Amino acid sequence: MERGPAIFAGVVFALFGSGLLMWTAVRVRQRQPVAHGVSPVASATLAGLVSVTALIIGTWCFARL
Repeated sequence: MERGPAIFAGVVFALFGSGLLMWTAVRVRQRQPVAHGVSPVASATLAGLVSVTALIIGTWCFARL
């Protein structure tokens, strides 16, 4: 019974992390702000860390199966 929630959580974290990472990379490559009103370096770094963390959590959820 624990496989369903683990698969769902893993998919959600993996999709969110990969989507955020791709969006951040596109914004940085086009030299557009990642977040308005914040330092471009700080916002890109924070968004990158959050996306990598989400991908790690998604991988951990899949590893628990």
